[in-house]
Amino acid sequence: MNQFFEFVGQRWGSLLFDLYQHGSLVLQCTVLAVVIGVGIGIAVYSSPAGSAIATALTSAILTIPSFALFGLFIPVLGLGVRPAVVTLTLYALLPIVRNTIVGLANIDPAVTGAARGIGMHRLGVLTRIELRLAWPSILAGTRVSVQMLMGIAAIAAFAKGPGLGGSIFSGLAAIGSKTAVDRALAGTIGIVVLALIVDGLLVLLGRLTTSPGVRARA
Repeated sequence: MNQFFEFVGQRWGSLLFDLYQHGSLVLQCTVLAVVIGVGIGIAVYSSPAGSAIATALTSAILTIPSFALFGLFIPVLGLGVRPAVVTLTLYALLPIVRNTIVGLANIDPAVTGAARGIGMHRLGVLTRIELRLAWPSILAGTRVSVQMLMGIAAIAAFAKGPGLGGSIFSGLAAIGSKTAVDRALAGTIGIVVLALIVDGLLVLLGRLTTSPGVRARA
């Protein structure tokens, strides 16, 4: 372990930069996936057939091995950030779409009926009532997506993407050398620590953005 800590101490600056890039990539892709996934959920939640199709299509994406999906995008998007962003955003969609549909579909019709009864228009009902009540479910799906992407983002190094995957890949490629295990271990531990920190921040975000009444219902 002394050798590992010495390795981390010598490369602390570059590891922190990789940690920042990894977290930035995951969070940006998650934001994109939330915008797209919530939009899809809003569009289909009132239709059982539409909900089933949206869930099936986003589920199908997860059946594609990550190496294969990165490989499919490289000829079209090249190497670097672009294939990483597209791939990670696609992988993040399923939990967000599914939880948006579940959260919106399970709202008591009496609540939305009462809102319309006092003259609230459809957009107002959606933004001020339905999305607020569905927010805990949407956030739960977002947390699942973030945890998935933390691991999958390491594969972005296959397409020369940013993040801690570069340390893991370089370590595995140099197995037998003095620092091979240390490189792979540093990247892996960095991803685990980052995932725990971000998940804790999302839990805090949920407490700050969810009213006590909605939390009690959830």
